[in-house]
Amino acid sequence: MSNETVDRQQQEMRNFMSLLPLTVEIAGLPDTEQGRFLNEGQMEVRANAIKNAYKLAKRLVRDVAKEVGQPVQQPAHGSAHG
Repeated sequence: MSNETVDRQQQEMRNFMSLLPLTVEIAGLPDTEQGRFLNEGQMEVRANAIKNAYKLAKRLVRDVAKEVGQPVQQPAHGSAHG
């Protein structure tokens, strides 16, 4: 493996770890009871939920980064928020 490949993999892992709190929130997985163990199927379901949530977290961060330089749009008067 080249140094460039290793560096890219390490950067991806740092990105994953930095997005992990957001990813877990997006996944919405409930905590397991203390002392309760999950079977293989349950772990697989949770792992897939985290994988999908990570994709969404990355997309969210990219979308927010794109909007940083753009003016914030205010809601129209008479909207449900205003």
